[in-house]
Amino acid sequence: MPTHVPVMPAEVLEALAPGRGGTYVDGTVGLGGHATAILQAGATRLVGIDRDREALALARQRLADWGDRVTLLHGDYRRLDTLLDAAGVATADGILADLGLSSFQLEAEGRGFSFLRDEPLDMRMDRTPGPTAADLLAALDERELAELIFELGEERHSRRIARAIVAARAAAPIATTGRLADIVRRAVPRRGYSRIDPATRTFQALRIRVNGELEDLDGFIEAACARLAVGGRLAVIAFHSLEDRVVKHTMRRLASGEGSAFRLIWRKARKPGEAEVADNPRARSARLRAIERVA
Repeated sequence: MPTHVPVMPAEVLEALAPGRGGTYVDGTVGLGGHATAILQAGATRLVGIDRDREALALARQRLADWGDRVTLLHGDYRRLDTLLDAAGVATADGILADLGLSSFQLEAEGRGFSFLRDEPLDMRMDRTPGPTAADLLAALDERELAELIFELGEERHSRRIARAIVAARAAAPIATTGRLADIVRRAVPRRGYSRIDPATRTFQALRIRVNGELEDLDGFIEAACARLAVGGRLAVIAFHSLEDRVVKHTMRRLASGEGSAFRLIWRKARKPGEAEVADNPRARSARLRAIERVA
């Protein structure tokens, strides 16, 4: 079975406090790393949700020993109310959403998330509906591409990249990760050493757009908080500033004002420690925020 190292597991357990027992929801169960830790720490029941059918099948194998204490559902965590209603869960004692890609998704062949291999440019977490990244590159005009790469990738060379993409696709469709990465690398000026590949931000922008990762994220946080029992907690791990900004502002809004039913677990986001980043460099950009229902 593919391996995936869950990010900030100790901090997640501190935030959710599953030692109390009760029902916990992992809205992005992936390969079941966080879910396993939550169950081992004392959760009575776990509901795992994921829109990636392949990851969900692997999670089902990993969590099989927990028997009927685990319920796994295919779906988007932003449809939380519908999914929990289907599972017969009225309230939860803890809810987790890890918004990052798993190692499995990055490393699995044919998914198109990574430019480390040349493969079809797909990027869909759920490969049943919707356009692929290649479809987007073919359909958007130069202005739309530049706006997408700037807004979702926070890429300051977005106009140069968009211009290069439009010129390249006039010769042939951009259908593979390798071709797109080469186009972006040639378009971005290189000035000395850079820690990240020049194609990283463009790939991030396309992935966010293909999967609608920022759409109704605030709505999910509100719905999750509404599902918490008194004393229940929501924890969200974000991996880029756009996501983290939504999480931060939504949680602060819910916890603000006299008599609020919610309180922030920590005033600032928790970050992975140096030892974890050394062992798992992909954790570097993780930011964990948590909120508790107090009334």
